[in-house]
Amino acid sequence: MPEQQHISDAEWDVMQVVWSGGRASAADVISELAEDKGWNHRTVRTLLSRLVDKEILTYEVDGNRYVYKAKVTRQRCVRSEGRSFVNKVFGGDVKSLLLHFVDDSDLDAEDLKKLREALKSKKRS
Repeated sequence: MPEQQHISDAEWDVMQVVWSGGRASAADVISELAEDKGWNHRTVRTLLSRLVDKEILTYEVDGNRYVYKAKVTRQRCVRSEGRSFVNKVFGGDVKSLLLHFVDDSDLDAEDLKKLREALKSKKRS
């Protein structure tokens, strides 16, 4: 997945289905999302096709079924989308992002402890 490749919110929904099972047929994705999202089969097939075009999904033909499998991990997509978010919203300034979320969140003592530990660990490396 190229670093600049963006996955839309709808594509994320499709990818969650594929990632959760490791692989999924078009029918699996349709049944999972059609009722919840109100999407018809054409919408889901369009999203699957876009993800194949973006080289985020691959597929194999099994009889008359298309079975999709992720070409990239969820972690890699999260990392790419996270970088994009930091760049777009915070001008690439991670410190501002962290300060914003610390100030804007209800963190308990355990959360703060984990943050301190993560920051200390980062400082050592």
